[in-house]
Amino acid sequence: MNFNITALDRSLASVLQARLDSRTKPPGSLGRLEALALQAGLIQRSERPQLLAPRMVVFAGDHGAAKAGVSAFPQEVTVQMVANFRAGGAAINVLSRQAGLAMSVVDAGVASACFGPAQSEVEFIDAKLAPGTANFIERAAMSAEQCEAAMDCGAELLRKWHAAGCNAIGFGEMGIGNTASASLITHALADLPLAEIIGRGTGLDDAGLQRKRELLSRAAARVAGRALAPLDVLAEFGGFEIAMMTGAYLAAAEARMLIVVDGFIATAALLVAHALQPAVLDYCVFSHCSAEPGHQRQLAFLGVEPVLALDLRLGEGSGAALVFPIIRSALALMNDMAGFADAGVSNK
Repeated sequence: MNFNITALDRSLASVLQARLDSRTKPPGSLGRLEALALQAGLIQRSERPQLLAPRMVVFAGDHGAAKAGVSAFPQEVTVQMVANFRAGGAAINVLSRQAGLAMSVVDAGVASACFGPAQSEVEFIDAKLAPGTANFIERAAMSAEQCEAAMDCGAELLRKWHAAGCNAIGFGEMGIGNTASASLITHALADLPLAEIIGRGTGLDDAGLQRKRELLSRAAARVAGRALAPLDVLAEFGGFEIAMMTGAYLAAAEARMLIVVDGFIATAALLVAHALQPAVLDYCVFSHCSAEPGHQRQLAFLGVEPVLALDLRLGEGSGAALVFPIIRSALALMNDMAGFADAGVSNK
Protein backbone atom coordinates (compact mmCIF):
# COMPACT_ATOMS: atom_id res chain seq x y z
CA MET A 1 0.00 0.00 0.00
CA ASN A 2 2.63 2.48 -1.13
CA PHE A 3 1.69 5.61 -3.06
CA ASN A 4 4.04 7.99 -4.85
CA ILE A 5 2.29 11.36 -4.78
CA THR A 6 4.26 14.42 -5.76
CA ALA A 7 3.31 18.02 -5.05
CA LEU A 8 2.31 19.95 -8.15
CA ASP A 9 5.14 21.50 -10.14
CA ARG A 10 4.12 25.15 -10.26
CA SER A 11 6.61 26.15 -12.96
CA LEU A 12 3.77 26.14 -15.51
CA ALA A 13 1.66 28.48 -13.37
CA SER A 14 3.00 31.67 -14.95
CA VAL A 15 2.26 30.36 -18.45
CA LEU A 16 -1.28 29.37 -17.46
CA GLN A 17 -1.88 32.68 -15.73
CA ALA A 18 -0.61 34.59 -18.77
CA ARG A 19 -3.07 32.69 -20.95
CA LEU A 20 -5.92 33.49 -18.57
CA ASP A 21 -4.91 37.15 -18.43
CA SER A 22 -4.74 37.37 -22.23
CA ARG A 23 -8.40 36.40 -22.66
CA THR A 24 -10.89 39.18 -23.48
CA LYS A 25 -11.66 40.17 -19.89
CA PRO A 26 -10.09 42.19 -17.10
CA PRO A 27 -7.42 40.17 -15.24
CA GLY A 28 -8.93 38.09 -12.46
CA SER A 29 -12.50 39.04 -13.35
CA LEU A 30 -13.64 35.41 -13.53
CA GLY A 31 -12.60 34.85 -9.93
CA ARG A 32 -12.55 31.27 -8.72
CA LEU A 33 -13.16 29.98 -12.25
CA GLU A 34 -9.67 31.14 -13.14
CA ALA A 35 -8.20 29.38 -10.10
CA LEU A 36 -9.98 26.16 -11.06
CA ALA A 37 -8.68 26.33 -14.62
CA LEU A 38 -5.14 27.02 -13.42
CA GLN A 39 -5.27 24.11 -10.95
CA ALA A 40 -6.50 21.73 -13.65
CA GLY A 41 -3.73 22.90 -15.96
CA LEU A 42 -1.10 22.23 -13.30
CA ILE A 43 -2.53 18.78 -12.55
CA GLN A 44 -2.61 17.81 -16.23
CA ARG A 45 0.60 19.70 -17.12
CA SER A 46 -1.30 21.29 -19.98
CA GLU A 47 -2.18 24.78 -21.19
CA ARG A 48 -5.49 23.33 -22.43
CA PRO A 49 -6.76 21.03 -19.65
CA GLN A 50 -9.83 18.89 -20.27
CA LEU A 51 -12.22 16.65 -18.38
CA LEU A 52 -12.05 13.18 -19.91
CA ALA A 53 -14.59 10.49 -19.01
CA PRO A 54 -15.35 12.06 -15.60
CA ARG A 55 -16.93 9.69 -13.11
CA MET A 56 -18.87 9.74 -9.85
CA VAL A 57 -18.26 6.80 -7.51
CA VAL A 58 -20.49 6.04 -4.52
CA PHE A 59 -18.99 3.70 -1.93
CA ALA A 60 -21.52 2.01 0.36
CA GLY A 61 -21.01 0.22 3.65
CA ASP A 62 -22.74 -0.49 6.94
CA HIS A 63 -21.55 0.40 10.44
CA GLY A 64 -22.03 -1.74 13.52
CA ALA A 65 -22.52 1.39 15.60
CA ALA A 66 -25.75 2.14 13.71
CA LYS A 67 -27.52 -0.50 15.78
CA ALA A 68 -26.56 1.39 18.94
CA GLY A 69 -28.66 4.36 17.89
CA VAL A 70 -26.25 6.92 16.40
CA SER A 71 -28.62 7.63 13.49
CA ALA A 72 -32.24 8.66 13.05
CA PHE A 73 -32.63 5.94 10.39
CA PRO A 74 -32.35 2.16 10.78
CA GLN A 75 -29.44 0.31 9.21
CA GLU A 76 -31.76 -1.24 6.61
CA VAL A 77 -31.83 2.10 4.79
CA THR A 78 -28.28 1.50 3.51
CA VAL A 79 -29.27 -1.46 1.35
CA GLN A 80 -32.50 0.27 0.32
CA MET A 81 -30.57 3.30 -0.91
CA VAL A 82 -28.06 1.13 -2.77
CA ALA A 83 -31.05 -0.40 -4.56
CA ASN A 84 -32.20 3.12 -5.37
CA PHE A 85 -28.77 4.02 -6.76
CA ARG A 86 -28.79 0.87 -8.90
CA ALA A 87 -32.26 1.70 -10.20
CA GLY A 88 -31.18 5.24 -11.11
CA GLY A 89 -33.62 7.02 -8.79
CA ALA A 90 -31.48 8.75 -6.15
CA ALA A 91 -30.40 12.38 -6.05
CA ILE A 92 -26.86 11.46 -7.07
CA ASN A 93 -28.18 9.61 -10.14
CA VAL A 94 -30.11 12.70 -11.21
CA LEU A 95 -27.18 15.05 -10.60
CA SER A 96 -24.66 12.75 -12.28
CA ARG A 97 -26.84 12.50 -15.39
CA GLN A 98 -27.27 16.27 -15.39
CA ALA A 99 -23.51 16.78 -15.11
CA GLY A 100 -22.62 14.18 -17.76
CA LEU A 101 -20.84 11.89 -15.29
CA ALA A 102 -20.52 8.14 -15.56
CA MET A 103 -21.61 6.59 -12.28
CA SER A 104 -20.37 3.61 -10.30
CA VAL A 105 -21.74 2.16 -7.06
CA VAL A 106 -19.42 0.01 -4.96
CA ASP A 107 -20.67 -2.36 -2.27
CA ALA A 108 -17.77 -2.02 0.13
CA GLY A 109 -19.52 -3.75 3.02
CA VAL A 110 -23.31 -3.48 3.02
CA ALA A 111 -25.01 -5.74 5.56
CA SER A 112 -27.38 -7.22 2.95
CA ALA A 113 -27.00 -8.27 -0.68
CA CYS A 114 -30.61 -7.90 -1.85
CA PHE A 115 -30.29 -4.89 -4.12
CA GLY A 116 -32.92 -5.47 -6.81
CA PRO A 117 -32.53 -4.69 -10.53
CA ALA A 118 -29.89 -2.31 -11.87
CA GLN A 119 -29.99 0.16 -14.74
CA SER A 120 -27.38 -0.31 -17.41
CA GLU A 121 -26.16 3.27 -16.92
CA VAL A 122 -25.00 2.46 -13.37
CA GLU A 123 -21.88 0.32 -12.94
CA PHE A 124 -22.33 -1.84 -9.84
CA ILE A 125 -19.27 -3.41 -8.24
CA ASP A 126 -19.47 -6.09 -5.56
CA ALA A 127 -16.40 -5.50 -3.43
CA LYS A 128 -17.97 -6.50 -0.10
CA LEU A 129 -15.32 -7.19 2.53
CA ALA A 130 -17.83 -8.15 5.23
CA PRO A 131 -21.49 -7.42 6.03
CA GLY A 132 -20.67 -4.20 7.85
CA THR A 133 -18.06 -3.19 10.39
CA ALA A 134 -18.00 -3.95 14.11
CA ASN A 135 -19.50 -1.54 16.65
CA PHE A 136 -16.74 1.02 17.21
CA ILE A 137 -18.29 2.06 20.52
CA GLU A 138 -17.19 -1.28 21.97
CA ARG A 139 -14.19 -2.29 19.85
CA ALA A 140 -12.31 -1.46 16.65
CA ALA A 141 -14.55 -1.19 13.62
CA MET A 142 -12.06 -3.07 11.44
CA SER A 143 -8.96 -5.14 11.84
CA ALA A 144 -5.74 -3.69 10.44
CA GLU A 145 -5.91 -6.33 7.69
CA GLN A 146 -9.48 -5.38 6.75
CA CYS A 147 -8.56 -1.70 6.68
CA GLU A 148 -5.60 -2.34 4.38
CA ALA A 149 -7.68 -4.60 2.12
CA ALA A 150 -10.36 -1.90 1.79
CA MET A 151 -7.81 0.76 0.89
CA ASP A 152 -6.14 -1.54 -1.62
CA CYS A 153 -9.51 -2.29 -3.21
CA GLY A 154 -10.35 1.41 -3.55
CA ALA A 155 -6.98 2.08 -5.12
CA GLU A 156 -7.28 -0.78 -7.60
CA LEU A 157 -10.75 0.33 -8.69
CA LEU A 158 -9.44 3.84 -9.23
CA ARG A 159 -6.56 2.57 -11.36
CA LYS A 160 -9.02 0.63 -13.48
CA TRP A 161 -11.12 3.73 -14.21
CA HIS A 162 -8.00 5.77 -14.91
CA ALA A 163 -6.70 3.14 -17.33
CA ALA A 164 -10.04 3.38 -19.16
CA GLY A 165 -9.48 7.09 -19.78
CA CYS A 166 -10.95 8.85 -16.73
CA ASN A 167 -8.95 11.88 -15.58
CA ALA A 168 -11.43 13.49 -13.15
CA ILE A 169 -13.40 11.84 -10.38
CA GLY A 170 -15.74 12.55 -7.50
CA PHE A 171 -16.54 10.32 -4.55
CA GLY A 172 -19.77 9.88 -2.63
CA GLU A 173 -20.86 7.50 0.10
CA MET A 174 -23.82 5.75 1.65
CA GLY A 175 -23.86 4.13 5.06
CA ILE A 176 -26.23 4.69 7.95
CA GLY A 177 -24.09 5.81 10.89
CA ASN A 178 -21.22 7.18 8.86
CA THR A 179 -21.50 10.78 10.13
CA ALA A 180 -20.69 9.30 13.54
CA SER A 181 -17.67 7.57 12.03
CA ALA A 182 -16.59 10.80 10.31
CA SER A 183 -16.93 12.74 13.57
CA LEU A 184 -14.58 10.39 15.41
CA ILE A 185 -12.03 10.37 12.57
CA THR A 186 -12.08 14.17 12.45
CA HIS A 187 -11.76 14.44 16.23
CA ALA A 188 -8.71 12.17 16.20
CA LEU A 189 -6.89 13.52 13.14
CA ALA A 190 -7.70 17.23 13.34
CA ASP A 191 -7.47 17.35 17.15
CA LEU A 192 -10.83 19.10 17.40
CA PRO A 193 -13.25 18.92 20.35
CA LEU A 194 -15.72 16.14 19.68
CA ALA A 195 -18.69 18.24 20.79
CA GLU A 196 -17.98 20.80 18.03
CA ILE A 197 -18.09 18.31 15.18
CA ILE A 198 -21.04 16.06 16.02
CA GLY A 199 -24.08 17.06 13.98
CA ARG A 200 -27.59 15.78 13.45
CA GLY A 201 -26.60 13.60 10.49
CA THR A 202 -29.73 12.18 8.93
CA GLY A 203 -31.95 14.43 11.04
CA LEU A 204 -31.69 13.55 14.74
CA ASP A 205 -33.93 15.43 17.15
CA ASP A 206 -32.47 16.97 20.31
CA ALA A 207 -32.74 13.75 22.30
CA GLY A 208 -31.17 11.75 19.48
CA LEU A 209 -28.34 14.25 19.14
CA GLN A 210 -27.60 14.01 22.87
CA ARG A 211 -27.55 10.21 22.65
CA LYS A 212 -25.19 10.39 19.67
CA ARG A 213 -22.85 12.65 21.64
CA GLU A 214 -22.85 10.27 24.60
CA LEU A 215 -22.16 7.22 22.43
CA LEU A 216 -19.34 8.88 20.50
CA SER A 217 -17.79 10.12 23.74
CA ARG A 218 -17.71 6.50 24.89
CA ALA A 219 -16.05 5.45 21.64
CA ALA A 220 -13.41 8.18 21.96
CA ALA A 221 -12.77 7.28 25.60
CA ARG A 222 -12.16 3.67 24.57
CA VAL A 223 -8.90 4.65 22.87
CA ALA A 224 -7.93 7.55 25.14
CA GLY A 225 -4.24 7.63 25.95
CA ARG A 226 -3.23 5.59 22.92
CA ALA A 227 -1.00 7.12 20.25
CA LEU A 228 -2.96 6.34 17.08
CA ALA A 229 -1.38 6.53 13.63
CA PRO A 230 -3.70 7.63 10.79
CA LEU A 231 -4.42 4.04 9.74
CA ASP A 232 -5.11 3.11 13.36
CA VAL A 233 -7.74 5.87 13.49
CA LEU A 234 -9.30 4.59 10.27
CA ALA A 235 -9.41 1.01 11.56
CA GLU A 236 -10.81 2.02 14.95
CA PHE A 237 -13.62 4.27 13.74
CA GLY A 238 -13.96 4.04 9.96
CA GLY A 239 -16.25 2.14 7.66
CA PHE A 240 -15.36 -0.02 4.70
CA GLU A 241 -16.73 2.69 2.39
CA ILE A 242 -14.54 5.34 4.06
CA ALA A 243 -11.43 3.15 3.87
CA MET A 244 -12.02 2.35 0.18
CA MET A 245 -12.48 6.04 -0.51
CA THR A 246 -9.20 6.80 1.28
CA GLY A 247 -7.33 4.39 -0.97
CA ALA A 248 -9.07 5.81 -4.03
CA TYR A 249 -8.05 9.37 -3.10
CA LEU A 250 -4.42 8.36 -2.84
CA ALA A 251 -4.44 6.41 -6.10
CA ALA A 252 -6.20 9.27 -7.91
CA ALA A 253 -3.59 11.78 -6.79
CA GLU A 254 -0.81 9.36 -7.75
CA ALA A 255 -2.37 9.14 -11.22
CA ARG A 256 -2.53 12.98 -11.45
CA MET A 257 -6.32 13.04 -11.64
CA LEU A 258 -8.49 15.98 -10.67
CA ILE A 259 -10.41 14.99 -7.53
CA VAL A 260 -13.70 16.64 -6.55
CA VAL A 261 -14.30 16.30 -2.81
CA ASP A 262 -17.85 16.12 -1.44
CA GLY A 263 -18.99 16.77 2.13
CA PHE A 264 -18.39 15.68 5.71
CA ILE A 265 -17.83 11.94 5.28
CA ALA A 266 -15.85 12.31 2.05
CA THR A 267 -13.62 14.90 3.73
CA ALA A 268 -13.10 12.59 6.72
CA ALA A 269 -11.68 10.00 4.33
CA LEU A 270 -9.52 12.72 2.82
CA LEU A 271 -8.21 13.62 6.30
CA VAL A 272 -6.77 10.11 6.51
CA ALA A 273 -5.28 10.36 3.02
CA HIS A 274 -3.85 13.80 3.84
CA ALA A 275 -2.29 12.53 7.07
CA LEU A 276 -0.54 9.83 5.04
CA GLN A 277 0.34 11.93 1.97
CA PRO A 278 -0.14 15.71 2.42
CA ALA A 279 0.44 16.39 -1.30
CA VAL A 280 -2.95 14.80 -2.06
CA LEU A 281 -4.51 18.22 -1.42
CA ASP A 282 -2.92 19.65 -4.58
CA TYR A 283 -5.22 17.47 -6.68
CA CYS A 284 -8.45 18.28 -4.81
CA VAL A 285 -11.27 20.69 -5.57
CA PHE A 286 -13.50 21.15 -2.51
CA SER A 287 -17.00 21.27 -3.89
CA HIS A 288 -19.08 22.73 -1.08
CA CYS A 289 -19.40 23.46 2.62
CA SER A 290 -21.92 21.10 4.22
CA ALA A 291 -24.51 22.07 6.80
CA GLU A 292 -22.84 19.53 9.11
CA PRO A 293 -20.86 21.58 11.68
CA GLY A 294 -17.92 19.20 11.50
CA HIS A 295 -17.39 19.87 7.81
CA GLN A 296 -16.72 23.55 8.39
CA ARG A 297 -14.04 22.57 10.93
CA GLN A 298 -12.51 20.05 8.51
CA LEU A 299 -12.18 22.66 5.76
CA ALA A 300 -10.64 25.14 8.18
CA PHE A 301 -8.17 22.53 9.42
CA LEU A 302 -7.07 21.77 5.85
CA GLY A 303 -6.93 25.49 4.99
CA VAL A 304 -9.12 25.16 1.90
CA GLU A 305 -12.06 27.06 0.40
CA PRO A 306 -15.12 25.30 -1.04
CA VAL A 307 -16.65 26.34 -4.34
CA LEU A 308 -20.28 26.33 -3.12
CA ALA A 309 -22.23 26.81 0.11
CA LEU A 310 -25.75 25.46 -0.38
CA ASP A 311 -26.47 24.01 3.10
CA LEU A 312 -26.37 20.48 1.69
CA ARG A 313 -26.21 17.52 4.09
CA LEU A 314 -27.28 14.64 1.89
CA GLY A 315 -23.96 13.03 1.08
CA GLU A 316 -23.96 10.56 -1.85
CA GLY A 317 -21.51 12.86 -3.68
CA SER A 318 -24.29 15.39 -4.38
CA GLY A 319 -22.15 18.47 -3.81
CA ALA A 320 -19.32 17.09 -5.91
CA ALA A 321 -21.66 16.35 -8.82
CA LEU A 322 -22.95 19.93 -8.73
CA VAL A 323 -19.44 21.34 -9.15
CA PHE A 324 -18.41 19.36 -12.24
CA PRO A 325 -20.36 21.68 -14.60
CA ILE A 326 -18.62 24.65 -12.98
CA ILE A 327 -15.23 23.05 -13.63
CA ARG A 328 -16.27 22.37 -17.24
CA SER A 329 -17.16 26.05 -17.60
CA ALA A 330 -13.82 27.12 -16.15
CA LEU A 331 -11.90 24.96 -18.64
CA ALA A 332 -14.08 26.04 -21.57
CA LEU A 333 -13.37 29.70 -20.78
CA MET A 334 -9.64 29.05 -20.66
CA ASN A 335 -9.60 26.95 -23.84
CA ASP A 336 -12.23 28.59 -26.04
CA MET A 337 -12.48 32.23 -25.07
CA ALA A 338 -10.84 34.60 -27.56
CA GLY A 339 -7.71 36.48 -26.65
CA PHE A 340 -7.36 40.24 -27.03
CA ALA A 341 -5.20 39.87 -30.15
CA ASP A 342 -7.54 37.30 -31.72
CA ALA A 343 -10.67 39.39 -31.20
CA GLY A 344 -9.18 42.77 -32.04
CA VAL A 345 -10.09 44.06 -28.57
CA SER A 346 -7.80 46.63 -26.96
CA ASN A 347 -6.04 45.51 -23.82
CA LYS A 348 -5.29 47.97 -21.08
